[in-house]
Amino acid sequence: MKLAPQNKLDGVKEFEFTTHDFARVKALIHKRAGIALADTKQEMVYSRLARRLRANGIMSFGQYLDGLEGGGVDDDEWEAFTNALTTNLTSFFREAHHFPILAEHMRSVREPIAIWCSASSTGEEPYSIAITACEVFGTLTPPVHIIATDIDTSVLSTASNGVYAIDKIAKMSPERVKRFFLRGKGEQDGLVRIRPELRQMISFKQLNLLADNLPISGPFDAIFCRNVMIYFDKPTQGRILTKFRPLLKPDGLLFAGHSENFLYVSDAFALRGKTVYELVSSMRHGEVGAVTANSRSSL
Repeated sequence: MKLAPQNKLDGVKEFEFTTHDFARVKALIHKRAGIALADTKQEMVYSRLARRLRANGIMSFGQYLDGLEGGGVDDDEWEAFTNALTTNLTSFFREAHHFPILAEHMRSVREPIAIWCSASSTGEEPYSIAITACEVFGTLTPPVHIIATDIDTSVLSTASNGVYAIDKIAKMSPERVKRFFLRGKGEQDGLVRIRPELRQMISFKQLNLLADNLPISGPFDAIFCRNVMIYFDKPTQGRILTKFRPLLKPDGLLFAGHSENFLYVSDAFALRGKTVYELVSSMRHGEVGAVTANSRSSL
């Protein structure tokens, strides 16, 4: 098959990309991952998916989308399509006000402690949770297990490796850096690696929050779902929160992103603090069924 041309001429797009093509992309990614693409994202979508056309030697968006809609591509290409349209913005101790709340919560609940980071991206968030746990218990092997999931397999690979450019930890205290990171030498100069003890606290798994039956079992002492709900429409947000409800311990906490408000989406959660939620009182005391406080979460 003839490869698509690699260059643009005088600002002319390499591939034709119509409003109809964009509408098809929006429908596919919403069905696949729940992402509600705004109309302002058309250029972003073109830029990211044009790489997939080049990689597959496809000459038009119409042909590429026909393959997705008609089952003419394998699971790997569906994965690449989803990865291309997933936005991953994160950093260590992002929204720092959450971590003292998490630390206090860890001190108040029974061990072992189970936490689900449901949109882990490249790993900075689950590792921040792990660092917090180590500091709470004063050891690199605290009684805490973290399940870190994401729909994007490429970022999960980065997270699992636990290797970052040194500027990623520039705002972290020297004490934390010394205790929790290993500095690269020689060819690895300028990189840092998470200590293996922290890596062992975390299980990284691919997971689609839209799955009818989430391949994950609780209950959890805390669920982090930060800065991902903003990409979903309200009905999708409601369905996801319904799935979270039975996975949270009666006294568990749900952490949201700074621009997310769940009060208008679900009546199952009450606001406890700044973008921190808990189950409403009636659920905490009477609707938790078979959930037991000592259960260990697992995939």
